[in-house]
Amino acid sequence: MKLFNFYVNGHIHLGVLQDGTAHDATAGGYPAIPATMEHALNETLSLQALETAAANGPVVDVETIHFAPAVTAPEKILCVGLNYAAHAKESHMELPKYPTLFSKFSNALLGHKEAIRLPETAEKYDYEAELVIVIGKEARQVSKEEAPDYIFGYTAGNDFSARDLQLRTTQWIMGKSFDGFAPLGPYIVPAREINANQLQIQSYVNGTLRQNSNTSDLIFDPATIVSYISQYMTLKPGDVIYTGTPSGVILGYPEDKQVWLKPGDTVTIKIEGIGELTNTLTR
Repeated sequence: MKLFNFYVNGHIHLGVLQDGTAHDATAGGYPAIPATMEHALNETLSLQALETAAANGPVVDVETIHFAPAVTAPEKILCVGLNYAAHAKESHMELPKYPTLFSKFSNALLGHKEAIRLPETAEKYDYEAELVIVIGKEARQVSKEEAPDYIFGYTAGNDFSARDLQLRTTQWIMGKSFDGFAPLGPYIVPAREINANQLQIQSYVNGTLRQNSNTSDLIFDPATIVSYISQYMTLKPGDVIYTGTPSGVILGYPEDKQVWLKPGDTVTIKIEGIGELTNTLTR
């Protein structure tokens, strides 16, 4: 089962992909409530109820619909830096003792196949394939053992970055939170249906493989991340956490081989069991 958001006449509907067929769960209703992703994330409707709503809704073609971000209104978009051992090595940085956290904002959210518009105020654009945690229950000071119960599911993300602005100061936010710099989706897979600690994760630029790793190389796994963050701030349903990127980003190349992304390039993030997230760059 996979959940996704898509646009219908300017409104966001919830889609459910099951056994190769996608249905509009919002149009189906349950029985009088139009199902939404928010209903799923705050457990107003169970996954079984969403399946029922989808069964009553029309079939949709995932090849032609306009996808919205997998989560459209998170209270928090948190990101973990340097969370793959090989990536920390290529960045010439020591392995962190604690998760390195930074944030993006909701203006950065972008859907599958939507264009990333590159601003004129930066030059060094880079991709980052990431597994993304979607929170499903309010989490405050939970243990690592309890943390999986607070994770609704997982999706794919691209922590798109302007490296020249990211590294201009010790604070990364200027290079991380331009409009459209947080592609997310297209699908959320419920946590019960996937082993997030053993997933192949890849990125492609114009069809050429750039990153190829496994979430088993994460320094801090999803349960550790959720538990750690919850000690300091309350996580809410719909919050998303980008868990870090593996080796293979442009920043990790020798300086004389760094060819930064440009308008016309297409970046695809592929995560085993979740799907592919593709965006083309434009001005």
